[in-house]
Amino acid sequence: MLWVGFLAFVLAMLVLDLGVFQRKAHEVKVREALIWSGVWIALALAFGAGVFWFRGTEMGLEYLTAYVLEKSLSIDNLFVFLLVFGSFQVPAMLQQRVLLWGMLGALVMRAVLIFAGIDLLHRFHWVLYGFGALLVVSGLRMLRSDEVEVHPDRNPVVRALRRYLPITKDFHGKHFFERVGGKWHATPLLLALVVIETSDLVFAVDSIPAVLAVSDDPFIVYTSNVFAMLGLRSLYFALAGVIDRLHLFKYGLAAVLVFVGAKMLLADVYRIPTWAALGFVAIVLGGAALASVWVPRAKEPPTGYPSERPPQKENRDDDPGLPPHPARRAARPPRERP
Repeated sequence: MLWVGFLAFVLAMLVLDLGVFQRKAHEVKVREALIWSGVWIALALAFGAGVFWFRGTEMGLEYLTAYVLEKSLSIDNLFVFLLVFGSFQVPAMLQQRVLLWGMLGALVMRAVLIFAGIDLLHRFHWVLYGFGALLVVSGLRMLRSDEVEVHPDRNPVVRALRRYLPITKDFHGKHFFERVGGKWHATPLLLALVVIETSDLVFAVDSIPAVLAVSDDPFIVYTSNVFAMLGLRSLYFALAGVIDRLHLFKYGLAAVLVFVGAKMLLADVYRIPTWAALGFVAIVLGGAALASVWVPRAKEPPTGYPSERPPQKENRDDDPGLPPHPARRAARPPRERP
């Protein structure tokens, strides 16, 4: 009954989103995004209360931990969204449409990966150690990487589309395809969608094993992923203007990935309680977010000048305190006497 109720709820929300809220393309304002973010978080917590009631305390803690973990790991997706939209110069009023269809594709793709991962864990116990090692390596790699980079031209799917499908130079409203000269052409909006989908596939390689470290129950893992994905669009528009300020958040995510990977590697030796894992994730990520606000980002020294001294003042003709530059004096036209 929980599966039926959950799938019916998701289907109703998608129909409402596509049929009502997405009928007319518009630019999402921060106030609207904050309201919808609050709505999705409230719905996820209400669903978690239902899990506590029907499935018990342990399952409820597993759902809450998996939801917080997946929601936090999705912050990396927001950086990618920002870079992809900037790279393709997607208008603000069309960004929500790209994210909506990207979310629909991600829900299907993650369902396949989640059930495949759970099946592997049940069939081959040693896969647990492979997932744990993958998470530890991903966390250490995140510590070493400075910035999130997106190169659409290097994406193999985008290359294939450019090779076998004509692409229009301009956007054609909210359409992914447009008929030009009697032939169907893809628009840059489709390329942006492809890059976002393939990027989510890369992030799922980290996030799904991380959630599987918390629970191997298909219902807990998939529902936590779905609620995190449903609220991702509104979270992006709410944080798009301040996301660059979370410059220390990646260190918190890296620590969480290493911790979850170690939890999987030590599962046969010592099982870390779910409440302890939830507390660790909340404290580390909350501390990283607060530190990002309190500690300013280090400013890089301007290029072309030594970092230990400011740049010298330019010798300009319009500065009364400095003599005119000889080259500019020679190029100055002579004055005409009255």
